[in-house]
Amino acid sequence: MIELLAPAGDLEKLKIAILYGANAVFIGGVKFSLRSRASNFTLKDIEEGCRFAHQHNAKVHVTCNIVMHEIDIEGIIEYLKTLEEAGVDAIIASSPSILKLVIKHTKMEAHVSTQASVTNQEAIAFYKELGVHRVVLGRELTLRELEILCDKKTIALEVFIHGGMCTSYSGRCMLSNIMTNRDANRGGCAHSCRWNYDLYYKNNKLNPEKDYFAMSSKDLCAIRVIPKLVSLGIDSFKIEGRMKSLHYIATIVKTYRMLLDDLEQNSLKDFSYYEEKIARAENRPTSTGFLLGMPTIQEQLYDLDQTIPSKDFVGIVLNYDFKTKKATVEQRNHFVPYSSLEVFGPNHNEIINITEIYNEKNESLDAARHARQIIIFYTDFPLEKNDLLRLN
Repeated sequence: MIELLAPAGDLEKLKIAILYGANAVFIGGVKFSLRSRASNFTLKDIEEGCRFAHQHNAKVHVTCNIVMHEIDIEGIIEYLKTLEEAGVDAIIASSPSILKLVIKHTKMEAHVSTQASVTNQEAIAFYKELGVHRVVLGRELTLRELEILCDKKTIALEVFIHGGMCTSYSGRCMLSNIMTNRDANRGGCAHSCRWNYDLYYKNNKLNPEKDYFAMSSKDLCAIRVIPKLVSLGIDSFKIEGRMKSLHYIATIVKTYRMLLDDLEQNSLKDFSYYEEKIARAENRPTSTGFLLGMPTIQEQLYDLDQTIPSKDFVGIVLNYDFKTKKATVEQRNHFVPYSSLEVFGPNHNEIINITEIYNEKNESLDAARHARQIIIFYTDFPLEKNDLLRLN
């Protein structure tokens, strides 16, 4: 079975990712991770996350994918052993030194990070000889190149299918280092490629009417090439986005889970159906990246006005009482009484029309406007814990 591997920036997102269809999640610990600004997991969180994942037949991968400098080595073996004791299934690393330590000192799987830019068979053979269990391929490969690598596959291969794309090779960027003195390859990326810039040619500003220029790539979306990737024999499909929202994680994971299940059951719908589902999440414009060939100007995001912020996600269900038909919801965005809401959950999609809404004191409200406020309303539709609510 193909693994659907989802990002999780914190414990809540880990649980949601698994409930909405992920076979595995990847997280960052408090050390040696490239997303030091994400809501990285404490050891206690990792232990709880591993227990939850294993109860749901899912796995937990931890990223240790910084580019190791000499001063970063201290404590790495002890840290790896601690992760193993916590129940972690695999370590993702780009440094051969970390990979060797995982193999030598633990029983966890060692996965080569995309930061290693593995794009050819010789590199795969090198890491296999080192003893790793899986290679996460570079995001700069076309379908034809993937086909060649899979035809000679001797080790598990993982590819990215959705999420942010760096402007540099496999994310090995130096813009952040130069502009902010924050090392992108050691956990400090400032996302400099997504800043607003003035663009000049021979002292003449080329974009005076917009006041800025951006240079980031459109996000990757492999919806239309998933059948081909499945036929190649890829072992794991990876979604990027440990710093993304809960709503984003649930939406993207469930959509790809649905697509993979439909494909397996020979009931594939038109690709636009899945793309419309994806579009409900917060998202930038998307493209197929390198998969269909060298990216053109159409795969670049020069105008940040093209971003598509969404406030449709309004709450997450905490409880539903079948006798009283009372739903208890934690508010995540503003909504009002008598709204039409889409119930978006692991097991169903449904439109409900609510009437009055109340707070925990049973006081009628004219709006749910306070962050994470507990809201109560009544509905005949049997909601489930962890269902998400969106404006219809």
